[in-house]
Amino acid sequence: MSGAYVIADDAEALAVAAELAADFRTGAAERDARRRLPDAELERLSASGLLAVTVPADLGGADVRAATLAEIFRLLAAADASLAQIPQSHFVYVNVLRRQGTDEQQKFFFGEVLRGKRFGNAQSEAGTRHVQDIRTRLARRPDGSYLLDGVKHYSTGALFAHWIPVLARTEDDNLHVAYVPRDAPGLTVVDDWDGMGQRTTAGGTVRLESVPVPADRIVPHHLTFQGPQLHGAFAQLLHAAIDAGIAFGALTEAVEFVRTKSRPWFESGFETAAEDPLLIQRFGELSIRVRTADALLATAARSVDAARADLTDDSAAEASIAVAAAKVTAAEAAVDVGSALFEVSGTRSALDSLGLHRHWRDARTHTLHDPSRWKVQHIGRHVLNGTRPPRHGLL
Repeated sequence: MSGAYVIADDAEALAVAAELAADFRTGAAERDARRRLPDAELERLSASGLLAVTVPADLGGADVRAATLAEIFRLLAAADASLAQIPQSHFVYVNVLRRQGTDEQQKFFFGEVLRGKRFGNAQSEAGTRHVQDIRTRLARRPDGSYLLDGVKHYSTGALFAHWIPVLARTEDDNLHVAYVPRDAPGLTVVDDWDGMGQRTTAGGTVRLESVPVPADRIVPHHLTFQGPQLHGAFAQLLHAAIDAGIAFGALTEAVEFVRTKSRPWFESGFETAAEDPLLIQRFGELSIRVRTADALLATAARSVDAARADLTDDSAAEASIAVAAAKVTAAEAAVDVGSALFEVSGTRSALDSLGLHRHWRDARTHTLHDPSRWKVQHIGRHVLNGTRPPRHGLL
């Protein structure tokens, strides 16, 4: 892994992402159908240098703009939404280190990332009161180190990770992130994800049984939410980019299918389906949906970049609201276009062997991550009453 390439700037990052996305699209349907986990593809992703593009410039990274990272995720998701979802947490926890890591932690972990090492995640817990009811615990030992105990679910990326960032609370109930090696004693990753979509993310269970954690591998995440912050906006921007990518990928497949395989409806009077005026109208409508999602994604990314350059309560709020608008729109577009693919393509497109249903299944699964209805609420409160959105990390 020491030979990972180091990307120089935004333009090179986008070029590398476009090349990888084109290659990853080729085998996406087969990986989904067989649930073949993308080990080789992730090794390529690591070696390409893309996973290090948000490392600060003074520590050797390209430090690309949020707008560039969003486009990288959109490109990858258009090719394979499962593959694009896997590194989402990686970038989120690189971002946590940027904000709360000590100089020594940043130097060490960013060095790991530049060598191609991957972060997974162990965040969510099942059976608790709600998503932020974190019961995993860090217990301090007499020597100053900690023991980590808990069970995590939906741990996307953990199976493929070199380091697993774990959300846990200390005895004072403050939230921390423990960066734990994938092979740490007492840590077990179970490949038990069986979702109908995003089938190859391997977002299964992580069990933590008295896992030893040195104090210098723990970051005080609770401090992230004190004062203006972009943690939630950054994380949600990447989710919005994945949804926008799914919508674009579904539309691309529909266009290709109708041009090459669909028969015209006999009443149209045309020789090809692509000449049917009713299909032309529908494709125009779908294209507008996708373009709207892409445009709001780009606007949201610029808001995040602007807030990063001048972080205030107002700029952080504007970034969160812009990202929320993009996420709501992209989520709707992904589900709707993923479904409309069959409407415009015809009966043959429903054949299981073609795997075109993966776009809708991926969209329907990914958009369950956090409810759009609450984002609409926060947008409404902001526009009507000037209420800034909450700083809970999901907005």
